[in-house]
Amino acid sequence: MGLFSFLKRKNDDAGARNWPPPESRLRGEPSRLDTEAERERQREIARATAAKIDEIELAFASDMFDDEPAWGSGVRRPAGSATHPEQDFPAPTTTPTSAPAVDESTILYANGQLDAAEQLLRASLPTLGRAERLPWWMLFDLYQADGREEAFESVAIDYASHFETSPPAWKPLPAAPDAARPGPGVGVAAVEAFGPAIDAGVAGRLKRVLDAQAPVVRLDFGRVTAIDVDGAAQMLAALQNLRSAGRELVLAGADTLLDTLRPMLAIGQRGASPAPWLLLLELLLLTNREKQFEEAAMDYCVTYEVSPPSFEAPLRVSTAAPAPGHGDRFMLPPVVSGPDGALLAAIDAYAQERETLVLDCSRLARIDYAAAGSLLARLDAHGAAGRTVELRELNHLVATLLRLLGAGDGVQLYPHRY
Repeated sequence: MGLFSFLKRKNDDAGARNWPPPESRLRGEPSRLDTEAERERQREIARATAAKIDEIELAFASDMFDDEPAWGSGVRRPAGSATHPEQDFPAPTTTPTSAPAVDESTILYANGQLDAAEQLLRASLPTLGRAERLPWWMLFDLYQADGREEAFESVAIDYASHFETSPPAWKPLPAAPDAARPGPGVGVAAVEAFGPAIDAGVAGRLKRVLDAQAPVVRLDFGRVTAIDVDGAAQMLAALQNLRSAGRELVLAGADTLLDTLRPMLAIGQRGASPAPWLLLLELLLLTNREKQFEEAAMDYCVTYEVSPPSFEAPLRVSTAAPAPGHGDRFMLPPVVSGPDGALLAAIDAYAQERETLVLDCSRLARIDYAAAGSLLARLDAHGAAGRTVELRELNHLVATLLRLLGAGDGVQLYPHRY
């Protein structure tokens, strides 16, 4: 799945890391991290734990396509109950973490003071982060929004070791401008969900996506369990078309489609259709997984005795978790700043004749303090008018800010999951 590829880093990379410093280690933490050998042992524990978790997740993959319930809702699935596509997953905690370090770093981040927010969050890990995961998640989101993969991976290893759980995957956000306004990439998205099987019959649905005039295209593969050669060829052509046209693209559940494709590939079987190979390479490119792309490209080269394709970092592509749909979604921009009347007017237009408003935040990196207040006031007004308002796939920094500003009962916050 590529989730733990960064755990294969060489020991010299590990030696360059200097966090956490000895004076900031968790109180009572054993001194076993003092040597590189013990540090590597911790990594092995993290790898083993992550592998076990991946096996469990894979076994239950068909049941894992819903989001968490709204933050702080306290929704819990009864033990032994069957999973239904419309049921929500239990939240990691029934009540969001509230602590000075969390609140202050949230405000610093909202005001564009990323370095100060990072320092405060890192300083909180040996104390607040000893039992609470939220400051870790906020730090992960900060690094992904800022494009800092090495810092992300360093903290992810410590997170996996400390909580004995699977570390998060690196999923950077698309490059964001200093200010965003409604225009290209902002507005109602064309949404298409696929599965359980993708075959030649998918052509009509892909044509609708390609012909749509929506500024953003969201493709959800979370329910895919099978794909044939014809379906792979159709999907490959559509993705290449979208990429070459420079369309804004959100891929939800891309890992599910990748896991479906991989068993179809056999190195050296030149008589098999190259379509599944090429679709796998296209997905690895779109999800910005250069190392995995290069490895798969060499296998493709060996199999078909052709020059391997080259990697080109995607420019307008982001990834998201699969989620239950309410039809179309309104895509928020990467950055919301200032009292943005044009954005609020676009949301009002989207709200017309709709009972449920779904604001997709999968590309949203930051909302500044003033803009968050204006946005919440407008969304609260729609909630008071009897509409259901959902903010889906929020990063944890933005979700905490909206909670601090008093998001009302009519506005449901759904942070993405780690």
